[in-house]
Formats: sequence, structure tokens, C-alpha cells
Amino acid sequence: MAQRHKYEYQVNPDTAAAKVIRMVGSGMRVLELGPGPGSITRHLHGNGCRITALELDAEAIAIVSEYCEKVHPCNLNDAQWPALLGDGKFSVVVAADVLEHLYDPWGTLKKMLPLLADDGCVVISLPHVAHSAVVACLLNEDFEYQPWGLLDRTHIRFWGIRNIQKLFEDAGFKIVEADFVVRAPEQTEFASRWRKLPREARKALEWNRFGNVYQVVLRAVPQAAEGKALQLESLAVPAPGQGGFSAGAQRNRLLGFLISFLSLETRARISRLLQRLGIRH
Repeated sequence: MAQRHKYEYQVNPDTAAAKVIRMVGSGMRVLELGPGPGSITRHLHGNGCRITALELDAEAIAIVSEYCEKVHPCNLNDAQWPALLGDGKFSVVVAADVLEHLYDPWGTLKKMLPLLADDGCVVISLPHVAHSAVVACLLNEDFEYQPWGLLDRTHIRFWGIRNIQKLFEDAGFKIVEADFVVRAPEQTEFASRWRKLPREARKALEWNRFGNVYQVVLRAVPQAAEGKALQLESLAVPAPGQGGFSAGAQRNRLLGFLISFLSLETRARISRLLQRLGIRH
């Protein structure tokens, strides 16, 4: 979901990262799968959490190690990854925008169960593929993968709300807390494709009350643990927030509107140029 190795931003409270950090809490022993260079890790560390991480990218490992007790080089597509942890137990296992990149997310989720300490939980964020902006891409016959976002070219698995529910139940979990990152199609990276749809088509897509859900963030516990099981489809969806108009827009509506006309490739090139110039954005 996120732009690779571009993590110098502050965490906006209306983002999946902020919701993950809140659900994890403070002072926990955390296993983080695929932390990248540590956009979430550094905040968990600041909250007094002790973190073990599994990460594939060597460059990211060099950065995130500062915030972890231990980082294991690891390919999560290797089914033997739990062996790296020995008999370690964790109060929270975090996988923020990770499962959609894996060949077997179902098996990976099941492998988290025995890693949990008593009263342990998993905190996980996932992109929602049935967002109306993605449907607009399909209706425009333009489902081209992008360098980041809902159609990140490294995504190989996709879920709707009902599929997310089943993913966790089949793995032996029940969802006890959930939160949605909500973005209107005009606030997404696909704003230009949304605008291409006829007014009647945009109106028809309002039928899906989850059509503005961009990401789902949830906390789940083993099915036998205490806690009321939630049904995602029964939850209310908040109105879209003010953020997320476009990457780099700094929550500026006009700037976000102008940026939305640029392709994601162009935005990525501009982002790299600004980084080389040392300009935070």
C-alpha cells in the first residue's frame, strides 16, 4: 500500500498506520511482520513496546533495526518462517498491509495463532478492493497496476468486506475491534478515473455502503478467547475524512485536486526528486 521507503511523515490519525498503533497500545511485546523501514515500528517503540520483526528487504532491515530488539531476515512466503522465532510468544502480532502481498495469506494467518501469549491478539490492516474507485477502474476498462495504493503492483490477493470476515474466521480468529479508513473516490489515487464515469454510474455505485472504505484495520483474538465477535458487514461506515486527497497534498484540498490529475508514476518521480533535494513532503 505505501510508497517504498518513504516514511518520514507524521502519522495522520485518519490513516491505517495510526489506527494500527492505537490498537496495539503501549508496553506490549510485539511481533511485526513486514515492517519495511519502520513507519509503524518507530511509533510502537516510542510507546514502550518491545519489538521483534521479520523483514525481507535488507535496506529496510538496516533502518528498522534501530527500533527493534531483533530483526530476522525473512521471506514470509516461506512456510517455515515461524521457526525463526523459537518458542517466543507475543502479546500482539502486527501485519500492516502485508497479507495482500503473500501467496498464502490464509496459511500465514493460521501460523500466527500459536505465537500469541495468553490474552494475545493480532492487529492487521488490509486494503479493500471493492472501493468504488477500483470499480470505476474496471468500468473504465483500465485496471492497470500502480506503484502504490489499492492497485499496488505487488498486491497478489484481494478482499471485499465479506471475504475479510471469512479470512479470519477460517484461520481460527474472531474479530473484536474494527475501524475503517474512509475515502471518497475523489480523494483517492483514482480520482481522474472516477471523474470519467457518467453521472448515472457514479450514482449507482452509491448503492454499496462500503464503497468508500479504503482500508480495514482490525484486532482479532483466538475464537476461544474472551470478547464479542464482530460482523464487519453490520458495522456503520463513517463519512469520508478530510485527508488522503492525494499523496503529497498535505491535506490541502486544492493541491490534492491538482495532484489527482497526475499519474501515479509521475507522482512517484516527483516524490523521488523532492527526496533527493531533501524536501520533506
